[in-house]
Amino acid sequence: MVASSRAQVLSLYRLHMKESKKLSSYNYKMYTLRRVQDSIRANRSVEDPKTVEQLLNQGRDNLDINQRQVG
Repeated sequence: MVASSRAQVLSLYRLHMKESKKLSSYNYKMYTLRRVQDSIRANRSVEDPKTVEQLLNQGRDNLDINQRQVG
C-alpha cells in the first residue's frame, strides 16, 4: 500500500471510530467497530491502486451511512 493510501485509510479509520462513539446503542456501536476493523484487516495486503481506491470509496460510503444513523 502506498504511503498516501495508508494515511487515507488511517484517517478514515479514525473518523469511523469517532462516529461510532456517538451511537447510543452498545450493540450498534460494537457492530460498527467490528465491521470496520474486520474490513481493514481483510484488505491489509491489497496493493493495486484501483482496488485500494474502490475500498476507500466503500469506506467513505459506510462513514456517510454511520453519520446519518447518528443523526
